[in-house]
Amino acid sequence: MGITDFVEKKNKISVTGLGYVGLPLALALAKKLSVIGFDTSSPHIEALRQGSDTSGELPPEAFSDTDIVYTDSSCDLAQASFHIVAVPTPIDSFNNPDLEPLLAATATIGSILKKGDYVVYESTVYPGVTEEQCVPLLEKLSGLRCGTDFKVGYSPERINPGDKKHTLFNTRKIVSACDEEALQLIGQVYSLVVEAGLHYAPCIKVAESAKIIENIQRDVNIALMNELSIIFGRMGINTYDVLEAAGTKWNFLPFSPGLVGGHCIGVDPYYLVYKARELKYHPHVINAGRFVNDSMGGYVGKQIVKRLISMGKTIRNGRILVLGITFKEDVADIRNSKVADIINELKDYGMQVDVVDPRADAESVKCMYGMELCRKPQEKAYEAVVVAVAHKEYRELGEADFRSWLSEDNCLVADVKGICRNKIKTLEYWSL
Repeated sequence: MGITDFVEKKNKISVTGLGYVGLPLALALAKKLSVIGFDTSSPHIEALRQGSDTSGELPPEAFSDTDIVYTDSSCDLAQASFHIVAVPTPIDSFNNPDLEPLLAATATIGSILKKGDYVVYESTVYPGVTEEQCVPLLEKLSGLRCGTDFKVGYSPERINPGDKKHTLFNTRKIVSACDEEALQLIGQVYSLVVEAGLHYAPCIKVAESAKIIENIQRDVNIALMNELSIIFGRMGINTYDVLEAAGTKWNFLPFSPGLVGGHCIGVDPYYLVYKARELKYHPHVINAGRFVNDSMGGYVGKQIVKRLISMGKTIRNGRILVLGITFKEDVADIRNSKVADIINELKDYGMQVDVVDPRADAESVKCMYGMELCRKPQEKAYEAVVVAVAHKEYRELGEADFRSWLSEDNCLVADVKGICRNKIKTLEYWSL
């Protein structure tokens, strides 16, 4: 089996997991190859058949001129000989890796695996998961032997939701495999869609490690900025003014404080922490970063309450408007949103909180967080407005917009990401 067999559509490729990672990859491949897109969500599959991306990430043209079959039937995967797994790898309530979705997908593929097939994983894992957990399961269920009867590879995803600049096509991709033969074919498949080129890792564990430290590096640096914002806040200094000044030096890294949620930066570090503890090592720096970032939602809520008290506001039954509930700007994804921590902190003080978000799905918010989204803010109703997510709609707000929602002049604008700091002139203003 060679790349020509795929280009001439004698063999098919499957992609399991059609979310933020799997869908753009499946569609990109389907413009040149024959693809089977598999997902366990029947409503999601039906939407894809209608050419609709429920996440709002992909435009309609991404679905055009594609040779792809969407299915929720695992039996259809048997038609493919090259399987890509792109399912979520979350954490559980104890911040331990939850490999259930990955192992379930592996079991599905193992049940239809044929001699000569390839299986490539894109899901973020700690080093060793592919070879120590996925491969044995594939072998057990298929009765085949890895390296002899089928090949395995790992090519970590680098999709950044909401980012239209850094895409699958122009971001260099890491590939790795169980042997040189597999590495070459896997590289040839990805080269069909990744224009920026490939980096060939020497082994699968190196590729797994590279992916996980990409997000750990960001997590630790953001934690440093968050800790600095706490220190500068006690000094009465605006952190963003400090960063703007420090950023004039050529080698200053452009990180800023904020809420770290979502399914990557706020999750991936725990995977390496888990593996480190298994190796009898306690990762101090990684854990410290996680502690700081996991605490920021509660910290923001407390700071808002303290400022309202100092302004003479009644906290119990006071009304607050929160703008944004998604985990980051300009996306619809609400998974692991730390805005929920702010809201819960304010509610713990007895405040009434209205939440609006033009991107989030109201039913999903209610199901995941037990919160009702408001269709729009009420006029002259709030003691404070919290700009929690820097959506485009909120970046365009001016002081007049906040005044229309606040009950009087002596009210607070709390701006988590500092996007309004040069616009608020007369109202009380606070940011990280």
